[in-house]
Amino acid sequence: MVVFVKFGGSIITDKTQQERADAETIRRLAGDLRQALETAPDMRVIVGHGSGSFGHVYAQRYGIHRGLAPDADWMGFALTSAAALRLNRIVVDELLAAGVPALALQPSTTLVARGGQLARWETASLERALEHQLVPVIHGDVAFDETQGSAIISTEQLLAHLATLSVFQPTRIVLVGESGVYTADPRSNPRAERIARIDQRNIADVLAGTGGSHGVDVTGGMRSKVELMWRLVQAIPSLQVYLIGPAPGLLYRALLGEATVEGTVIVAG
Repeated sequence: MVVFVKFGGSIITDKTQQERADAETIRRLAGDLRQALETAPDMRVIVGHGSGSFGHVYAQRYGIHRGLAPDADWMGFALTSAAALRLNRIVVDELLAAGVPALALQPSTTLVARGGQLARWETASLERALEHQLVPVIHGDVAFDETQGSAIISTEQLLAHLATLSVFQPTRIVLVGESGVYTADPRSNPRAERIARIDQRNIADVLAGTGGSHGVDVTGGMRSKVELMWRLVQAIPSLQVYLIGPAPGLLYRALLGEATVEGTVIVAG
């Protein structure tokens, strides 16, 4: 059984302050993951994480997601990559400290984009890592783009690409960030209600009500995440996608398929 997990940049960093990691939350999620691996030793996990206030700040400042001309100043591209790697090191170190055999694998080294979308990615190292019971840790990253020079490929795009490959095809994807999808923004509307299940019957209404992101985010926020995950469950009808918050123990239960009532689940049916 293969499960993908994403630690959202909004919960492992303070997205309103540049390069401020939330080590306590990362440590708690790492502990939940370790406990789940002990409970289900046959489970193979790929972890991805967002860049939060690390990579997103530089990407926004230098317009990496909009594309760079060949003769442009590419220093911002390098700075964005370096910032994402600094957060990746923090996440991997916390996973290792918790006893998770985490292996950092930088996507941009083998990633090619076209028009801002992932076009090609060499993933043999991820496959080898899973074969050796390692936990690959990837992250949203810069990419060279064949049509616009540069791009940012989100963690969701990376995980969605892996999910379409038979060697990785997961049974579940767990996105840890917001505590679910709501009928309105719960930060500004006290009447917002959590949507426990998204399927064919309500997807249109859900997309009409979802908005962007809080803080700096060049990858589109909640609406783009829901749209991408909806396309994915349509392509892989057996897949379940969970959107959950970072409350203690919740990731553990989601990894084992026990947390659908505490967040939002997206299914094809």
